[in-house]
Amino acid sequence: MTTIIIAALALSLFQLWLLPASLNIKNMTYLIGSRDTPLELSTLQGRLSRSGINLQESLPAFLVLSVLAIIHETDLTQIATIWLGLRLLYIPCYMLNIIYLRTIVWLGSLGCLISMALELI
Repeated sequence: MTTIIIAALALSLFQLWLLPASLNIKNMTYLIGSRDTPLELSTLQGRLSRSGINLQESLPAFLVLSVLAIIHETDLTQIATIWLGLRLLYIPCYMLNIIYLRTIVWLGSLGCLISMALELI
């Protein structure tokens, strides 16, 4: 379970920092500066930003449930792995505007969180 937690944190690093930075490489002075004035985002950058916000809403619940699983010695490895895979799939679905699949993927990841919580009860 610890490996999945670390992988989820790596996903957040990738989705919230590395991927946005790579899409903004032409704005290097903005990236290394104080960012006083917000950049105008392209459609793709905006989608990536919104998908990152969605991860930030989901990740705390995942981390709490994962740590509780370790404390209570409940094996949630399979559900947690599915959650992680769905969150990885969510990024291209959002960026490429695949709306119906994105919704199904999001519902699946939410279902994983609910399943994890129910297993801990």
